[in-house]
Amino acid sequence: MSSNNLRVALIQTPIQLGQPEVNREHILMLMEQAANMSPKPDLIVLPEMWNTGYALEEIHEIADVAGQRSKEWLSSFAKRHEIIVVGGSIAEKNGENITNSMYVFDRQGEQIAKYSKIHLFCLMNEEKYLKSGDHKVTFEIDHHFTAGASICYDIRFPELARSLALDGAKVLFVSAEWPHPRLHHWRTLLMARAIENQMYVVACNTVGVSGDTSFFGHSMIIDPWGEIIAEGGEGEEIVIGEISPALVDDVRGRIPVFSDRRPDLYSIN
Repeated sequence: MSSNNLRVALIQTPIQLGQPEVNREHILMLMEQAANMSPKPDLIVLPEMWNTGYALEEIHEIADVAGQRSKEWLSSFAKRHEIIVVGGSIAEKNGENITNSMYVFDRQGEQIAKYSKIHLFCLMNEEKYLKSGDHKVTFEIDHHFTAGASICYDIRFPELARSLALDGAKVLFVSAEWPHPRLHHWRTLLMARAIENQMYVVACNTVGVSGDTSFFGHSMIIDPWGEIIAEGGEGEEIVIGEISPALVDDVRGRIPVFSDRRPDLYSIN
């Protein structure tokens, strides 16, 4: 394995609706399990809204104030195990605003990124309870390559993934609570984002039943050719795969999509 390659672990798990402490303890147990695998992963990814689920009607009471508690233990875990943590996303409260926010920590436990979900899903009334983010986010992995952040519904907007790729991202991390019956959409959209941007897509979904909604898992790691490296089933599991920044360079060199673009003809507002 190249020294710049990364072994990635996706924590695919059910989320207990409105029970932050139960969820935190269960996810920490799975993260510790992943950290003790041999070989040890370089990076762990969590699902969307893992602290509360979509308990939107009580979200003001149970959201993590300033994300403080979640940040503290995610940072501590990253530092203790020397593992990069893409912390899924949490319901975070700042004043009267609740955001759906992802934190990323490096191997030293230092926060290197925060991304708040830009596209809120009106069919779940997210916009009535949550405040959308207002900027896209990239971050550096081990000083070797750039990654982009995305949360669930974001993957339906190809402009976001393309703009992150144009900003240098070689991998797109996606944390999600993507439900039945839209498995075909999930797999197709993720593969499309990988192929059209010649980048890795690393997507962590949840499983189980939350309220009236059931989630199908199928967390995925997809390479820049659109080939599926690893894919989960519909139950709780840790999905493992390896990504290689060098493959991104190779694919982009073989089919020069970015240099052949004609944005002067199709830029849209």
